[in-house]
This record gives sequence, C-alpha cells and structure tokens, in this order.
Amino acid sequence: MAVQIALRNGEKVKVNDHVYCSPSWSVRDGTPYSVARIMEFLPPEGSSKSKGKGKEIYTRVRLAWYYRPSDVSDRPVADSRLLLAAIYSEVCDISQLRSKCFVLHRDKITDLAGWKKRPDRFYFNRLFDPYIKKEFEVIQATDVRNLPDHIRQVLISRYEYVVAEKEVVPDLTDTLRLCATCEQWCAYPDTVGCDRCKKFFHMSCVQPPLLAKPSRGYGWTCAPCSKRHEEEVDSHEVRHPTPVVKPKSNAPAPRGRGRPRKDRSLAEKEENLEIKYFKMWPFRYFGQYTVAEDTLDPDDLIFPRAATRVGPKYQAVIPSPSDNAAFSDIEERGGDNTVEVLSSIHTLAKEELVELQEWKGALTRKQENLYNVDWLTEAIRRFSQAYLMGRGWSTVDMSVPTRVEKWKRGETRFADREWSLEEIAAFEDGILLHGAELRAVRDEVGTRTMPEVVRFYGHWKNSKLTDENKRIRELRASHKGEDDEDLTTSQSAAPLSDDEGSVVREPPRGQNGCGACRTRESEMWWRAPKGLATEILCDNCGANWRKYADLSVRPVREDALSTGRKGVEKREGTPLNGPNAKRLKMLVTNGTTPPPNAATTLQLRCHACEELGPLGKIVKCDKCSLRVHAGTWGVFVDRDALGSYQCDVCKNEKTQEACLNTDCILCPSRNVYEKSPHYKGEFLRAIKATEGQGWVHVLCAVFSPEVSFADASRFQFVEGISTIPRYRWSTRCTLCGEARGAVFRCNECTKEYHASCAWNARHRFAFEIQPVRNPRRDTMMVALKGEIGVLTPIICCKEHGVSRHGLYDLCETDEVGESIMQIYCRTYKQAPTSQAHALLRKAMRLDSVLNSRPVVVDSPEPEPRCESCGTHYSPRFYPNKYNPGRWRCHKCHWPQLAGQKACQ
Repeated sequence: MAVQIALRNGEKVKVNDHVYCSPSWSVRDGTPYSVARIMEFLPPEGSSKSKGKGKEIYTRVRLAWYYRPSDVSDRPVADSRLLLAAIYSEVCDISQLRSKCFVLHRDKITDLAGWKKRPDRFYFNRLFDPYIKKEFEVIQATDVRNLPDHIRQVLISRYEYVVAEKEVVPDLTDTLRLCATCEQWCAYPDTVGCDRCKKFFHMSCVQPPLLAKPSRGYGWTCAPCSKRHEEEVDSHEVRHPTPVVKPKSNAPAPRGRGRPRKDRSLAEKEENLEIKYFKMWPFRYFGQYTVAEDTLDPDDLIFPRAATRVGPKYQAVIPSPSDNAAFSDIEERGGDNTVEVLSSIHTLAKEELVELQEWKGALTRKQENLYNVDWLTEAIRRFSQAYLMGRGWSTVDMSVPTRVEKWKRGETRFADREWSLEEIAAFEDGILLHGAELRAVRDEVGTRTMPEVVRFYGHWKNSKLTDENKRIRELRASHKGEDDEDLTTSQSAAPLSDDEGSVVREPPRGQNGCGACRTRESEMWWRAPKGLATEILCDNCGANWRKYADLSVRPVREDALSTGRKGVEKREGTPLNGPNAKRLKMLVTNGTTPPPNAATTLQLRCHACEELGPLGKIVKCDKCSLRVHAGTWGVFVDRDALGSYQCDVCKNEKTQEACLNTDCILCPSRNVYEKSPHYKGEFLRAIKATEGQGWVHVLCAVFSPEVSFADASRFQFVEGISTIPRYRWSTRCTLCGEARGAVFRCNECTKEYHASCAWNARHRFAFEIQPVRNPRRDTMMVALKGEIGVLTPIICCKEHGVSRHGLYDLCETDEVGESIMQIYCRTYKQAPTSQAHALLRKAMRLDSVLNSRPVVVDSPEPEPRCESCGTHYSPRFYPNKYNPGRWRCHKCHWPQLAGQKACQ
C-alpha cells in the first residue's frame, strides 16, 4: 500500500503527487509558493528506516522542482499556469507542504482553456536546466520514431517524456531513417540528407566521406542525383520541378478554438493519468549529445548536456616512458621544498598556546579582525613560520597586508581592501538587477575582480541574514503572549490552510484596502509582498499571488491616499500587470525551496543623475546595460518592448549603417579620459550618429551651439559639426591637456575643456531660464514650471558656487514628462527639415566653408602642398603647428582635427 501523508488542511498526498511548497512567511520574504512533485518520503535525518510495517515515521520529503518562467528569465509571460520542468531535487521538511495541485504535460491535456480555468492546475512543455542555464523541449516518448526498435522499446518502457533541443525534435519524431548505402540506422549527428531524392546517408558512407555538413542555407545532393542534374542541364531539357509533398507531421492535431467542453469525467481522467517513472524521474535527455546505445544502460545519466565529452579537451594525455626520462631531474612532490606549511599550532604546548592567544590580540586594534577568517588564517601562518624558524612571537607583524607565496609571482593580498560607499551602492544595484548572477554584478561594480565580488557577496549576504534573524526573533517575542487558538481557527477557514504567519487578523489602520485590487472588503486578509501601496492583500489576490504568482495591480490614486473616505475611491482605469522582475536567486537558510520571484518593483539607477527610477522612465539597453532616463537619452520605447530595447550602438553592430569606431568626434580618444581618477563616464556611452556616419556624445552635441539635429526630440542625425569655429578645435583642454576635439568655456571663468573631461571631473551641466524684458519678435521663449524666458545651457567648474542661479539638471522633466534637454533641442536645435533636404543642408554648410578666404602665410614655396595627399589644389590650406612649414588641405585637415585618420 502506498504511503500517504496528511497535510494540515486535511488533504492526503502520496508519492508522485504535486504540491505547493514554501517555508514560513518570514523566511521566504513574501515570494509565491513553489510547485514540486513528491519523489519519496524520508525519516528524520540520522535515523534508519523502521522495519515495522505502517509504523515508519516520516519528517522529510524529497521534491522535484518546477520553475516559473519568470524565475529564470526577464521575458514577460502572461500565462500564470505555465511551468518549466527540471531534473533537480531537494530534501525539505514535510511541514513546508501547503496543499495539493496538479501538473500535466501540454500534450496530455485535451482542453487547455478549461484546464486553466480550474484552480490549482498547471502544465508544462519545456524543461529548464539550472546548471547550464538552458531550456529544452519536452515531448512524449511515444512520439520518438527515428530510433532502432530495441532502443525505442526500452525508452518507452522506462520514461514518459524525452528531453531534447528544439532543432533535434523534428529528426526524432520523423520516421525511421536508414542509410541508403549500409542500410543501418542513421543517427542525428552523423546524418546527411539528399535534397533531391530525400534519401539519408552516413557521412562516412559517402564517397568521398563528408567531413562536415553543409552550412545553413545550403543543400547537399548525392552522386547519382548530381550526375542526373548535370545530364539534364547538358540536354537543355526543361523539367518542371515536381511538387514536394510535405511529410506527415507527428505533432498533435490542432485544437479548435471556441468554448471549452465541460466534460468533468474527462478532466478527472486526465488528473489521474498514470505516468511512468524510472528511478523516480519521468524523463531523460535524448538530444544532440546523446549516444542512442547509452539508453540501454540503466545507470546512464539522464541530465541534459551542453557539449559532447569526446575529444582532447576532456581526455587525459599520458606521456610515454621516453618523455618521463626528460623529467627525471625534477624534485619529487610532497617534500619540504614543495609543501607550504599553513599551520603548526597543534605541536605547541598549552603554555605556548596561552601566550600565543595574548600575542594574537595585540597584533591588531580592530576587534573585527579577530573574527575574520582571512586575517586569522594569515596570522596562524605567520606564527607557524616564526615557530618553525625558532623566532619569538614578537617578530610576527600583521601590518603588511601582502604575503609571498611559493607558487605565485610577486606578492598577493591575504585580505581584500575595504569597499567604498560607491562600490557598495553599485554592488547592491547589481544585485537588484541581476540577482546572484555575480559576473553581471562584477560588471556593474567595475573596480573589483571576480574573486573579490564573490567574497564580498558572502559577507554581504551574511549581514542581511543576521538582520533578518534578528527581526524574526523580535517578531516571535512580540507574538509570544497571543492566543494561538484564534489564529489556527481563522487559518482553517482559509483556502490555503497553514501557519506560515502570513494571515492578518485585522487590517492595520491607515491601510487603503488591498494592495492589488484596492478592495476594502474581504473575509480574510493576507500579508502583501514588498513594493505595493499597502501591506495587505484580500483573500482572492492573496491566493492568486501565492499559488500562481499573478498579481493584477490597480493604480493608486493620489486623492485616495490623501483622504481615506470610501466615496473617493472608485474603480477607474484598467488593471495593470504587477511587477514581473527577475527573482533574486538567494539561498534559503534551511536549504529547502528554490526562491521564486522577487516581489519588489524593478528600480534602475540612471547613469546621468545617479537616481533610482522605474523601468520605463529609465531605459536600459538589453545588450550593454546602459541605463539613462528616456528623455535625457532621446528614447521612445513601447511598454511591451522595454525588456528588449537596444541602443543605437548595439543596433549598429548588426546593421553597420554607421562607423564601427564609436569614439566621439568632438572629444579626444576614449583612453585619454578613462584614465582619470574621477572617471564616472557611464553616461558618456550615450552617443548618437552624425550625418557623416560618425558618433558624438549626447552631452557634446546638446551643449554645442553650432550643432543641430534632424530629429531634435530623439537627438537623431547630428548635423553642423563642420561649422564649429576653428579656435574651439585648436585650444588645449585645461583638464586632460589634449589639443584634439572641440572645447567648451566655463560660464563663470575663462577655463576651457572638453565636455567629456568636464563630466568626469564632476563639473556642473545644467540649464537656466534667463528672463527677457523686451523680447524681439524672433526670440524663442520657453515656459517651464512657472518661469518664462530663454533656455540657456550652463557648463561651469565645480569650484564655482551656482546657488544664485535657478538651474535645472539634465534629467529634469516638465508636467508632460518631456526632459529639459528635449525642450532645449526642440526649441533651439531643430534643423530646418521642412525647408531643405539633409544633403542640401550639408552642401550649403560646405559652401560656406569653401567660400571662406584661404590662410595667407609667408611660405618659401610658391604654392602650399598637402603633406598627406600631396595636392596643390584646395580651397584652403592649414599649417601644421607640430611641423612648421608643413600644410594640410581642407580634405585632410578636418578629419585630423576630429580624431580620425587623414586620407592617404
């Protein structure tokens, strides 16, 4: 008789039943329940299984987890009943099982719409491997036909499902393929098909053998078909190609759309379908990197593979005896010269240990070092060296933070240097964005190596768990005197009967109803996840969040927050989707359940103003992770495309419409200002393309008065760089000392510098509305937040006091959400697109340059000659200030000033 365990809500579960699993509310921090399948019941840890029939005691359970799509990806999924299977299991306490649910494969559900309308029903059709971070297709084992009969029968008899890559599924479900030469089964990796006769061959059976398959987009034909085609071409016979009959698909027939059938007997039959399990798993991997004969071995691994294990990378190379003779003079490993002694404290006497403890406390003034593992390990190593060399304890010094190791070149630190406040803020922002994906977090920090980030993550997480445990102890102490019977009675009436601590007896005062649907009436209230307007959820929203991770959040009206009257609150507008942020993959203290979604709303930090804001107001590039306010970047993105947005530079890598060299034309080369100790140039990655397929920083383009835009709202197609005066190109920057690029002058003093250098030096970039008493007819005025006047860009050194100015920062917006930079560019920097074409505007600017007078200089040559291209003909020659007596023509001079290579 199968073992059955009764849950707190009265339901009985057995092996292979699906259940909701979750620790207490304080441990899981408001995240939804996890869905899992019971694999086996286990006795208490450390005890053996009782031999008495029916007298076994079970306190633990092994669960096979399912993931929600939002747990492993940022892609929004509207279907809250869709799951991802996994070949991953863990052991947890039986007390964490909440209630029973049902999970089926998609192909085994006749009426999917009706299935999803019933409570506690889920389905899956894909599998996610948490180790290689890859998704696979899951198909029924009976649908696999392209296999030898003996292998197929073993596969069907053991497993219910087969896991494979998406591109392999059509080959597996096709009819049995036999080689036309040897009449043996054609395995997927070594098979090639003829495009004309549709026969299959082993790559080794083809004469000559094929070394590789044709590239994507190309086909292959066998020798008889190729010869027949050549004869047709030589005979000039026109043969119409015979229509290709599409092979019959093995996929299930499409289900008709319409009202679902209400066949309860069929639904109950599907719930109780018998699923085959082999060693507690219903599926195994049979994909691109599987050898079919390995299926016959019952001990073969069933996990998905990312690559084949055959090849020199995974094999051990054993040297021959002749090679070993060459290494006979090398010292044998394991001696005193090849082993580094880390500790010899165990050889000390008790008196010496007491003296050692006193000296250890005198080595540092920081008490936290006495509990630091790295510091204590290095201290013990140095004490051991002093003891082995016969030196006293007074010779040990811990003031030097580095040590010399035998097998490393140079000195290494035994402890990481302290993290600054800026690094900690960047680290926490990376954790908020990427969770425990520490490589992405390392890129967010930028100043730390991967080992340092991993070690700091452990300390940071330990501090968070310490604060959480302290809060739990205080919470338990506050509820210690309460009546537990009333709480149990109120929980037993709930749809999810448990004592997890998430039931609210009475809504707190000042709470404006449910944090999702805004209702004020409910038979039971539940604690809400973080990030909502209130701290409670109604009975319906609480069940939907815990079971299905589905939360339809209604917008909070300002008048409803200011006044708590019932007449003010009205159901206006359509419900909005709740936060669907990627979960923070943090370990649970008791190691039970894989943590589901994070309940907080996703907040991004702008690289321009360094302030947090929601996704949408701040746009993030999906490839390079640049985050800037949408208005400051000149970006308009649909709400549905926020997660897949790419900036102009990342798009250009694929389209190659502009230059692949993304250095700014108006600034010196990038490596000049990245060496600055004050470098904060993440915002300098926001660049826009010019009319000449070059690139310019948004900062440089907006603050250059000569530059205009073809589309001022989006900062697209920068024009007019050639009209920038010559003195701005030739003046040396006071910050970096370079004479390349165009400089800007401070509004408060005579210093001149590049925009990028000023930004890295933390100079002030802002806008000011200057009032005009008697404006002329052509004066363009701007009205912003009660001020009317001329909007003027301001660049000033950080040493100047600008409190007397009413300045607006770069990310400032008006009432309609338009940024101050967009207002300025739309008003003053819009090119006359309605009057002339872009090419005509460029020609007019070139005419103004060509009509300027050439430079008159005293030269021994009758006619100047360009040192780059050697021409004597140019509308204007420019002297080379680095090589007196040398000249450049107009064509070679301007690219040289812009930091580009002159024509040769």
